[in-house]
Amino acid sequence: MDSEGYNCFVDRHKMKNAIQDLGPKELSCTELQDLKQLARQGYWAHSHALRGKVYQRLIRDIPCRTITPDASVYSDIVGKIVGKHSSSSLPLPEFVDNTQVPSYCLNTRGEVAVRKILLCIANQFPDISFCPALPAVVALLLHYSIDEAECFEKACRILACNDPSKKLIDQSFLAFESSCMTFGDLVNKYCQAAHKLMVAVSEDVLQVYADWQRWLFGELPLNYFARVFDVFLVEGYKVLYRVALAILKFFHKVRAGQPFESDNVKQDIRTFVKDIAKTVSPEKLLEKAFAIRLFSRKEIQLLQMANEKALKQKGITVKQKSVSLSKRQFVHLAVHAENFHSEIVSVKEMRDIWSWIPERFALCQPLLLFSSLQHGYNLSRLYFQCEGHEPTLLLIKTTQKEVCGAYLSTDWSERNKFGGKLGFFGTGECFVFRLQPEVQRYEWVVIKHPELTKPVSLEATASPSLLSQSSSSSSSDPADRLSPFLATRHFNLPSKTECMFMAGGNDCLIIGGGGSQALYIDGDLNRGRTGHCDTFNNQPLCSENFLIAAVEAWGFQDPDIQ
Repeated sequence: MDSEGYNCFVDRHKMKNAIQDLGPKELSCTELQDLKQLARQGYWAHSHALRGKVYQRLIRDIPCRTITPDASVYSDIVGKIVGKHSSSSLPLPEFVDNTQVPSYCLNTRGEVAVRKILLCIANQFPDISFCPALPAVVALLLHYSIDEAECFEKACRILACNDPSKKLIDQSFLAFESSCMTFGDLVNKYCQAAHKLMVAVSEDVLQVYADWQRWLFGELPLNYFARVFDVFLVEGYKVLYRVALAILKFFHKVRAGQPFESDNVKQDIRTFVKDIAKTVSPEKLLEKAFAIRLFSRKEIQLLQMANEKALKQKGITVKQKSVSLSKRQFVHLAVHAENFHSEIVSVKEMRDIWSWIPERFALCQPLLLFSSLQHGYNLSRLYFQCEGHEPTLLLIKTTQKEVCGAYLSTDWSERNKFGGKLGFFGTGECFVFRLQPEVQRYEWVVIKHPELTKPVSLEATASPSLLSQSSSSSSSDPADRLSPFLATRHFNLPSKTECMFMAGGNDCLIIGGGGSQALYIDGDLNRGRTGHCDTFNNQPLCSENFLIAAVEAWGFQDPDIQ
């Protein structure tokens, strides 16, 4: 180490320009909550030496597998693994997916050291199949390590974390892909203006969101990434979602209304992130990130598990080598103009609706289940046609040519559990919308106003019988044992009106409740009404009392099932 504490892998002149070493040298607190606040405040952000001490402590405290490779393992294997390669021709492991090693003010020796460490990690972790974030992590840790062996040990501890509640780095294509889908879901919920822009300027919005980890692990300048990593080590994976959402919010703020520099919005965002210092400081970026009132860690975990399950069902668990990097085989525009026909909405309008639905269903194609013009104006027939399908999309056209509808998360057969009485069911993924005369979507009130509720414990998300099953059978899929994402049992709600998602009886169908209903339709599919309801905090979706011209219900069909 030199007088400033930089090791032999760092270009000290570049480093001084990137991060000034002016901060405190010691850290006295030991409580996690104190560390959390100090990390967010950037207490050690301007002290190279103190950041190194904090990283050492935080990584040492990560719960790991019983056998986790340490520095001595690196010393034993590095010569055998890299000895046959010259320092200028060291390959990168296949699992980094052609990700380049960010320079992060490393000198040539440092850049070679990153490659050596990655090759040794590949040797010790043969189960890692896809981990494009790892080069950036190793490059950063190398700054705060005495030698290559210590950096290797730190990276191994992060990879070997065995605490299921503390997810750190994706290590498989399935985990990576489901995190991209989860990020897309979060953008849809928390960055609606930016999402609308992405849909408008990109052919495939999923391709844009698939780049979210690259923004953080590679494109962000060193001083920004180090600040993100400070908080990440204390708080975990959720921080990454927060910062990526904040980046997208700033991108939208700067670029909204401006022409794009290229026809590739992915590249425009990458360029924006590289030059983010022109727009916002690291402190302001994190301030924006933590101002986003995100779902709880448990809810995000349930969403991630649901996305993983959807990918498994479609057989998408490994990256297809035959598919070009710029276009993934399974992501395509779901609503095809040549085979889509609706009496209520156009292809463009259906594509707009499709951009709102959860990512795990955006992989599907619309399937017409019920049409009043084809099946008649009968509510019982609508239920019959929809049973066995989850979720469904309800579309209504009034005689005044107004168009509105609802995305409904749950199979209509659930109504039968109430013994003929009208009872509400569904989850917080339900939403209502109008398309004509103007477009507006209304989501569950809790999403925008989380202060209305407090999450309940994880144990409360499953029934006692299911919990007893989970304790006796650890091999069962937790995605099957837990309640669905945004199930109302996860939340302590002030009243039942905030969870009146959907209800169906012989005489009427109701969406939303409390105060009024977002949608009420009679048993003859003839008349309806709409008003403000507590569940969605919506304005009337059309004329408050309306006559129905047409009703359609749509399901979601796997594109492989024709």
